[in-house]
Amino acid sequence: MENTVSGWPGWFMSHTVAIVEDDPDQRASCAEALERRGYRVVTCAGLDEARTRLAETVPELAILDIMLGEEHDGGFTLCRELLSGSPDLPVLFLSSRSDDIDRISGLRLGACDYQVKPVSLEFLVEKVTALLRMRAPLVEASSPRHLGALELDVERCSAAWRGSPLRLTLTEFRVLHAIVEPGHARGASYDRLAAATRQTVVTNNTVNTHVRNLRHKFRDIDPDFASIASVYGFGYRWEA
Repeated sequence: MENTVSGWPGWFMSHTVAIVEDDPDQRASCAEALERRGYRVVTCAGLDEARTRLAETVPELAILDIMLGEEHDGGFTLCRELLSGSPDLPVLFLSSRSDDIDRISGLRLGACDYQVKPVSLEFLVEKVTALLRMRAPLVEASSPRHLGALELDVERCSAAWRGSPLRLTLTEFRVLHAIVEPGHARGASYDRLAAATRQTVVTNNTVNTHVRNLRHKFRDIDPDFASIASVYGFGYRWEA
């Protein structure tokens, strides 16, 4: 029988979440909420402590405040440093700063999401769970897979077509991966593809743009490429 914590699947127990927050009460309450769900939690009060502790214990998701003590943009700095070493690390900003410039800065740095305080602890835990679920398919596979002429290396987030490397952005790779392994007979839905981008606001047109860019890059290698097929009103599917 699958291990459970308060009725939730035991796979949560294998995930470590880092919380970098200078407010001790908020740091403690967030940690307690996540631990009740079964996550392991590493808490840090500031930038220097986070650099030390997260070098020793690499988390599978990081929740970052932006203002860390006297470091006005400490969370941004830490995000940049974490993603330089672990590009696939999901980062969630949790900040009282609500200006669009801060939201945009966080997302451009590579964060998956940006939430403005206050948020309910229940919402925060569900958000963490959702982000880790989206990440799971990318970390489960550890060796390159071949689907006809397509080679996918999930660990390195790279792909090749007919032996030639595809120069994909990380978002394009995630979209391609979702199309290739949709888990649905019709293919990958727009909702699934939007979730695969790990961006906050994604419309169908945004997905279409990513797919159009993918097709162009495949056709730079193979002008006859036609393996990404549109499914009208639903999304896209892979045709080997």
